[in-house]
Amino acid sequence: MSTETQSPNHLYFAVWRWHFYAGLYVIPFLIMLATTGLIMLWIAVLTGIGDEKLTIPRGDHLLPVSALTAAAEAAVPGSTATQYVAPLSPDHAAAVAVAAGETSTGVTLNPYTGEVLNQFPWRAGWYDFLTDIHGSLLIGDVGDWMIEAAASLGLLLTITGIYLHWPREGWGKALTVQTAARGRAFWKSLHGALGLWVSLLMVLFLISGLSWTGLWGTKFVQAWSTFPAEKWDAVPLSDATHASMNHGAAKEVPWGLEQTPMPESGSLAGTMAIHGPVTVDSVAAFADGLGFAWRYQLNLPANETGVFTISHDSMSNDGPDPTADRTIHIDRYTGNVLADVRYADYSPYARLMAWGVAFHEGDLGLWNIALNTGFCLSVILMAVSGLVLWWKRRPAGARLGAPPRPTQIPYAKGAILVMLALSLAFPMLGLTLLAVIVLDLVVLTTLPPLKRLVN
Repeated sequence: MSTETQSPNHLYFAVWRWHFYAGLYVIPFLIMLATTGLIMLWIAVLTGIGDEKLTIPRGDHLLPVSALTAAAEAAVPGSTATQYVAPLSPDHAAAVAVAAGETSTGVTLNPYTGEVLNQFPWRAGWYDFLTDIHGSLLIGDVGDWMIEAAASLGLLLTITGIYLHWPREGWGKALTVQTAARGRAFWKSLHGALGLWVSLLMVLFLISGLSWTGLWGTKFVQAWSTFPAEKWDAVPLSDATHASMNHGAAKEVPWGLEQTPMPESGSLAGTMAIHGPVTVDSVAAFADGLGFAWRYQLNLPANETGVFTISHDSMSNDGPDPTADRTIHIDRYTGNVLADVRYADYSPYARLMAWGVAFHEGDLGLWNIALNTGFCLSVILMAVSGLVLWWKRRPAGARLGAPPRPTQIPYAKGAILVMLALSLAFPMLGLTLLAVIVLDLVVLTTLPPLKRLVN
């Protein structure tokens, strides 16, 4: 008789039960997140988020930005230009966002001739629709909380999965799919091998995603890591934050700046930058001299106290290097630079997020696109294999078939410390763990119909 039969591993069965319950909630979200993320990745690769991948014959001379904004406004009667997006290269189109009332339209133009090439809803296309699903399930804050709970439990799912599939017969067997196996043994091998291979990436993706969420992201890490506007000497500040430059669910402002107040035009503050009239052309000329590799974005003042904002960041697909991030605000009246925030000015966590978000979105190059594609497909397959494993081991009849709850609840100090640390670091995980404990130890054991359903 084996040692395991003589002395059951109560901790193993307890961890397995937690893994099962976490999977019940998390698996649908993992499939949704991986599927939407994969489609978004390839939309950005093939067509671009805002039509920026459209190519054109290279001309001799670029038109002034004012000519391009005027052409875009003429293409959408009654509109006003709000944003200019410089071409990715000499062979790519430029884009201008114009607003007419509450509707924003993107206009793609040939930067050499001013010819209008296309019109599309600005930040309201398929990519942005999928972004809204990816971040909130199209139901606002409630969806955001549900996804935050799923991502938090995803960390628990990953840790318990590593424990369950930790190699007991050598790493070679644990990290390879046993193709010769049949039935449940094959699916268990597939599920475990994929889980071990993607576990580190899973943690990176979950934490970078959680940093955008409403509770842990907005209230904790982003609030603590936001660039402090107090660093700008005697610069008047607006009631609006940098997040006001986002459009809908789209995240266009660097993570570490979203909660930072915007500066205001109308004072003598700042450092002289533009000599002569302050126009969209003089501001664009200033931006051209900053050394960006072609693409940058120029937001026009939204009102009398608004500012010109020049930005270049990897998460907006402006370039593949997060260390080149730069956001500059210019007074619309004096032409003075009111604020100039670079990667070096970010807090340590904001720097990690500059890399993390770019990596999450596949913006760091072809290797990143290939890795993220493989990761998304692996997550989908891992989630499906988990469902197959449950289906093959479920009892007959209308029963959930949770792994057996051990008669002796293990109190492994290491496991308890890990759970406490995770709960303190991720409040939503602590709340969901508490809910699962109440469900497992109180509800399911006291209500006979539910007890029969689970056991």
